[in-house]
Amino acid sequence: MHTDTNRCVRAVQSKDARFDGWFFTAVTTTRIYCRPSCPVVPPKPRNMTFYPSAAAAQQAGFRACKRCRPDASPGSPRWNERADLAARAMRLIADGVVDREGVPGLGARLGYSTRQVERQLLAELGAGPLALARAQRAQTARLLIETTSLPMGEVAFASGFASIRAFNDTVREVFALSPSELRARAAGRGRPGTAAGAAAPGTTPGTVSLRLPYRAPFFPDNLFGHLVATAVPGTEEWRDGAYRCTMRLPHGHGIATLRPADGHIACRLALADLRDLAAAVSRCRRLLDLDADPEAVDGLLCEDPLLAPLVGRAPGRRVPHTADPAGFALRAVLGQQVSTGAARTLAGRLVAAHGTPVEDPEGGLTHLFPAPEALAELDPATLAMPGTRRRTFTALAAALASSELDLGPGSDWQRARERLAALPGIGPWTVETIAMRALGDPDAFTATDLGVRLAAAALGLPATPAALTRRSRAWQPWRSYAVQHLWATGDHPVNRMPS
Repeated sequence: MHTDTNRCVRAVQSKDARFDGWFFTAVTTTRIYCRPSCPVVPPKPRNMTFYPSAAAAQQAGFRACKRCRPDASPGSPRWNERADLAARAMRLIADGVVDREGVPGLGARLGYSTRQVERQLLAELGAGPLALARAQRAQTARLLIETTSLPMGEVAFASGFASIRAFNDTVREVFALSPSELRARAAGRGRPGTAAGAAAPGTTPGTVSLRLPYRAPFFPDNLFGHLVATAVPGTEEWRDGAYRCTMRLPHGHGIATLRPADGHIACRLALADLRDLAAAVSRCRRLLDLDADPEAVDGLLCEDPLLAPLVGRAPGRRVPHTADPAGFALRAVLGQQVSTGAARTLAGRLVAAHGTPVEDPEGGLTHLFPAPEALAELDPATLAMPGTRRRTFTALAAALASSELDLGPGSDWQRARERLAALPGIGPWTVETIAMRALGDPDAFTATDLGVRLAAAALGLPATPAALTRRSRAWQPWRSYAVQHLWATGDHPVNRMPS
C-alpha cells in the first residue's frame, strides 16, 4: 500500500487508524516517522515519504514519533493472512527466531537460503531480517524500560541486544532519547515504572503489563467465549474478567492474563525469563487475532445477503487461535466425536498426568500442556481413549516431536494440511480445525462441522458439506470468519462472553 501515494496521503490527512501498521509516514523536514493516525497536524504532502515497515523508516534515518509511538502500531494484517515466504518470515521474526538463531536459522526454518530471504524481505518491506529484528528489539526495550524497574543492563540483554552499547545507541537512534530519559518520560505520563527505579505498585519481578492495540471494530464475545468454553483445566482459566493461560516459551514458561478493555486488550505477562517478552507478545496477538483487518473481512462477507445480517449484528468478530499450535492439534484429536465438555475432561487428565508443573500465585493454573516429545514416548496402552483415536493421537505426537509436521508460525499451511491428512484417523474436520486455530489460516472452512451445517440450513444455505464448500467460495479468503458468524447463530456458550 505504501506505493499508493494518494491513498496514503488521504489516510494521513483523515488520521485514519484503520491504516495503522499498513504503512508508516516519514516526514522529511523533521526526520520523524509516524503512524497514519498520528494526532499532530498532518505535514504537507510534499514532505511525506511512505515506508512499508518501521524498520525501513528507521533504516532510512527517521526516528519514531514521541506522540503516536508508531512502533506500537498493530501488526500488518498481511503477515497473518498469507503463507508465502515473506509472511512466514515475518511471523518467525516476530517470534524472536532471528535473535535466537540468526538469519541462517531463519532461512533453515523456511527452507530457503539467507540470500533469498533477504531479497524477498527487502522487496516487500524495504528492510532485511536483521533490520526487522533490530526494530523489534527496540520496541521490546521500550516496553521493559517503561513498564519495569529493571536495571538498564538487564533490559538490554532481555531485549536481545548483544551489548549495552548497542542497546544505548539503538534506543537513542530510534526514540531520540536515552534509556534513562525514556523511563523518566514514561513516569511523567503515569506509566508503570519510575525514574528512580522503584518497582511499580502491584508488580513482581518478571511481570510486564502492557496494552495490545487492535483495529476497530472488535467483537470480543465469541473470541473470549470460545477460549473459555474450550479451556483445558490447569492450563487455561477465566478469572476476574480475564482469560489466563500458560505458555511454553523459548527460554522458559510464561503466564498471560488478557482482559478486554476500551480500545485495547490489557495484557499482563509473568515470565520466567524476560528474554521471552517479544515471543510472548507475538503469541498473545496471534491468539486473539489482533492483527486482523475487520474492515476487509466484514466488507467481503457482507456482499453475501445471507451473511450480511449476521455481520451487521456483530462487526469485528475475530477467530480464536492458540498460543500452543502443537498442543492444540493434539487437543483436536482428543475432541474427535465427543462433546466440548468431554474433550476438556480428557485434555485435563492428560495435563495432570504428563504436563510440566508451574507455579501461579494469582490463580489456578498448574501446568504447561505436555510437549509432543513427552507424549511420543508414552506407552499407548496408558492413554484412556478408543484404540482408533489412540493410534491417531500417538501418530500425531510422533510427527510433531520429530518435526516431520510443523505447525509453528513459520509453517507452510498447504504442506501442513497435506501431512495432517496423511496421518491415520485425521479427516477433513480435524485438518480444517487445526488449520483455523493452530495455523491461523483465515480461509479454513469446517464444512463437515455439525454446528456449521445446522446454521447453514437455518439460513437457507446448502447443508451438505460438498454443496456448502462450493457456496463458501464466495467468502474466500475469509471463510474462518464466516464460520464464527455461522456458529454464533446457535445457542452455545462459545458465542458469549463468560460472566
